Amino acid sequence: MPGLLVSLLLVVVAVLIIWKGSQYFERAAERLSKHYGLPVAVHGAIVVAVGSSFPEISSIVISTVVHGEFSLGVGAIVGSAIFNLLVIPAFSAFASENLEATRDIVHKDGQFYIISVLVLFIMFALGATYVPGGTNEAAILTPALAIFPLATYGIYIFLHQQDASGHVGDDSIDVRPRREWGLLAVGLLIIAVGVELIVRAALSLGALFGTPSFLWGLTVIAAGTSLPDAFVSVRAAQNDDSVTSLTNVLGSNTFNLLVAIPVGVILSGTATINFLVAIPTMGFLAFATLVFIVFIRTDLELTNLEASGFLGLYGLFLLWMTLESVGIIETVQGI
Repeated sequence: MPGLLVSLLLVVVAVLIIWKGSQYFERAAERLSKHYGLPVAVHGAIVVAVGSSFPEISSIVISTVVHGEFSLGVGAIVGSAIFNLLVIPAFSAFASENLEATRDIVHKDGQFYIISVLVLFIMFALGATYVPGGTNEAAILTPALAIFPLATYGIYIFLHQQDASGHVGDDSIDVRPRREWGLLAVGLLIIAVGVELIVRAALSLGALFGTPSFLWGLTVIAAGTSLPDAFVSVRAAQNDDSVTSLTNVLGSNTFNLLVAIPVGVILSGTATINFLVAIPTMGFLAFATLVFIVFIRTDLELTNLEASGFLGLYGLFLLWMTLESVGIIETVQGI
């Protein structure tokens, strides 16, 4: 099938472009954080997490504004969150001798991330039950509902700001801020180009196989746009910086759920999401979140055996979605 080959080639090219942009971004973000004296935890949970989440927020903006496919962007966000939780920590553990966690990661970033999953679920539920036009099958999301998760993320920023207020940074590094900000902007622009290509590829795959766009956002776009997160976390793990590696994952997911999806809602004015499809996948995300928290809390480290379990769980998720899409099983209504 020529169309299939073209779509797959487009995915590969898009991923390579996103990877290149993430390289520029990672270098600039690291040097700027050191220049401004930010603590390691803040660097990982906010600076790196927000920047490496740019592909995800780009995917929902491009899907909604350019292609009119809000569900595709939501699928990318949820799928990316699952990928980030299960695949990236696993690869980071394999790349390091010992991927260690801290109690702060578990009790602050980890627990706040659990709150973000709950907040997004509440927004979907309110859209399905209280907004006129919402039904058991469709959640109608409005800008008014989007304020709730955005305000929650504001609290997250406030908590990190309080922790960083007494920190004294090391200003010995020689950095030219304007150059690094320019490099960061170039990296983000390159990432946006790659995201546009991978969104087009996902739409083509959906048309070829006659499957909903949400499914391709959940798998293809999610994995492709999570590349900067994977690049940053694995590199940090190789440099024995487990804090940045793990806080980047949790901070990126928190940003994606509490900011990226609400931004898509605000840009579209009123957005509709398939409630029957979204809730089971959100349920799996909640389950993966609990597994992640339990595993990293056990002895405050992630072993290679636990990392293999993460990859196995992600493999089961992909198998589940594939069987659903081809109609072999029907546990999720709407796919």
